[in-house]
Amino acid sequence: MWWGTAIEAPDPSALARFYSELVGWPIGHEEPGTAILAAPGGATYVVFQQATDYRRPVWPPVEGEQRPMMHLDFQVGDLASAVDEALALGAMLADHQPQENVRVLLDPAGHPFCLCRDD
Repeated sequence: MWWGTAIEAPDPSALARFYSELVGWPIGHEEPGTAILAAPGGATYVVFQQATDYRRPVWPPVEGEQRPMMHLDFQVGDLASAVDEALALGAMLADHQPQENVRVLLDPAGHPFCLCRDD
């Protein structure tokens, strides 16, 4: 059974709050160095863990730099509105946008994530 995923961050609580507001999931547990988002129903979790030597990933990947090791995809009905909401929460729009129906954004810790139009 898949439980969830863990994401390293320089400030796990701040990043958990960002994603909590972005997807509407509550923070189910928080302690120094760790914060956990819980999907409604408690079936899936996202753990944010302290990384003291954290290096922001670079998107698109650049040789010799920390490349993204994974990213999260979110399906949205209105791409423009979803991008605006994410930007208001502290995300940044990535310079490189490889697809018309997808927007790549960077969360406050620099992890790329995608908003995908559901059509």
